[in-house]
Amino acid sequence: MKNLFTYADEYIKESDWKDLAMIKFCLFSIGILAGMRIPGKNKGRAGAIAAVVFAVTYIPLMAKFFSVVKNVKNN
Repeated sequence: MKNLFTYADEYIKESDWKDLAMIKFCLFSIGILAGMRIPGKNKGRAGAIAAVVFAVTYIPLMAKFFSVVKNVKNN
């Protein structure tokens, strides 16, 4: 757990406002997926949009996070 906080601190140090905005969009979209209370006729479309936003934000965020973890381990 201690390493996780170290990685997170380093990730924040290496992030700019765009990375943090992507984190917010990512969390927002996963929140929609987890707590959807949308009528059946619109549920599929809302879920699909949220899933796309989640994937588009999650993949680059995790790629950067693992890059930071690799750099911390090498130092």
